[in-house]
Amino acid sequence: MPNAYARAGVDVEAGYEVVERIKKHVKKTERLGVMGALGGFGGCFDLSVLNIKEPVLVSGTDGVGTKLMVAIQEDKHDTIGIDCVAMCVNDIVAQGAQPLYFLDYIATGKNIPARLEAVVAGVAQGCLEAQAALIGGETAEMPGMYGENDYDLAGFAVGVAEKSQLITGEKIVAGDILVGLPSSGIHSNGYSLVRKVFFEQKGMTGDTVLTKSQQALSEALLTPTKIYVKAVMPLVKAGLVNGMAHITGGGFVENVPRMLSKDLAAVIELGSWPILPIFEDLQTEGEIPAMEMYEIFNMGIGMVLAISPDKVEAVKEELASIGEKSYTIGSVKQKETAEIEWTEAHA
Repeated sequence: MPNAYARAGVDVEAGYEVVERIKKHVKKTERLGVMGALGGFGGCFDLSVLNIKEPVLVSGTDGVGTKLMVAIQEDKHDTIGIDCVAMCVNDIVAQGAQPLYFLDYIATGKNIPARLEAVVAGVAQGCLEAQAALIGGETAEMPGMYGENDYDLAGFAVGVAEKSQLITGEKIVAGDILVGLPSSGIHSNGYSLVRKVFFEQKGMTGDTVLTKSQQALSEALLTPTKIYVKAVMPLVKAGLVNGMAHITGGGFVENVPRMLSKDLAAVIELGSWPILPIFEDLQTEGEIPAMEMYEIFNMGIGMVLAISPDKVEAVKEELASIGEKSYTIGSVKQKETAEIEWTEAHA
């Protein structure tokens, strides 16, 4: 006979099953510094084993917004965890920090072990790509707060940087070159608008094949956010980067100025990188003004690096050596009025 808690809608046994299911995924993410095993009251990490003279911890927390609603609608949960990790670790990488560990938080209306295992498997995969350990988390079954098929996902990442290698933007000067690293798609921002355009206004389904990208809509929208740790950290450690901007919510307009001092501006050369087809589909179907797209989305560039002119070749060679594409997308100048100036790329 169910106990009082079960009659209230909380399945403790299902919670135990989730823990058993996810242990194998968590185990894959172990790295130097991890202490203890999954299941304690807190996750432990030993900083003393790292060869860092003046360690500075850099932390970031984020979720994946209403992209979750697409995952729930399409009943596809194996990549949304990658998004959660990416949104956190890309922020701390932009400060020059190597991710160390990650914790997740899942709240759901009904604990469905197989579904939650898929979510955490994605989190673990993201941690592997970020070279971070998954050292803990929480699954909260909250009937009445969430519907049975609903859940929310958030994460928290901690990284470390040598104090002398922190990326603060202070080294950026007029004349620096802006190098863009490509995104994998929409990433995890702007999905309230994305869902409104494709599902509400156009009545599309996940199986609808998009005109420009020639992908099923569900595939295009659930492409996981790219993780930039392996591409960026060697550049940071080599002292090749003056500043970085992670292009998330607010697109270029909000995020590029965040790395610049108040007396500097960015010049962005439109046409200097390929716009991903999913953005062309979105702009066309939503009848969204072209420049407004840059205020909302990454438009195919997920990370922007500010590089001294004499180091650009070395940066591009390093990126090419690991198969990472890069584009010269603009430069830094003394600010006149606007924080961003737009120009057309030279043919």
